[in-house]
Amino acid sequence: MKVIAQNKKVSFDYEILEKYEAGVELLGFEVKSIKSGHISIQGSFVVVRDSQLYLLNAFVPPYQPKNAPSNYNPSRTRRLLLHRFQTKKLIGKTKEKGLTLMPFKVYNKDNKIKIEVVLARPRKKIDKREKIRGRDVQREIERELKERSYKQ
Repeated sequence: MKVIAQNKKVSFDYEILEKYEAGVELLGFEVKSIKSGHISIQGSFVVVRDSQLYLLNAFVPPYQPKNAPSNYNPSRTRRLLLHRFQTKKLIGKTKEKGLTLMPFKVYNKDNKIKIEVVLARPRKKIDKREKIRGRDVQREIERELKERSYKQ
């Protein structure tokens, strides 16, 4: 499994509750473009329309710009492919207050493009500060342990 793109901001800004693997409905040249690493999911999100999930604002440039259709939109809406029971479960959970769906990773699995969609709750500013503080403390502890091992 090769990770092609990851939205690291999601893990900082949101508390991840559940993860789901979804396929994506793509055009042929979009698949080639994504496999060569040309995709950006920064600022993209997942919405529910007509009891289906759609990926919005994911930027996929054409593989060969001169050969792409003239009306091609790189940020077009793409349908996510999940099992029906997973879709119904996610739709029910997004109706709960404060839960949202976000794309987290794009990766290649068995020669197919997959997106990891996470069900998440936004973090409060205090929680973000706590996470930063905890990371700094952990880094300081590791630095001290490293220095002590060099002195011995």
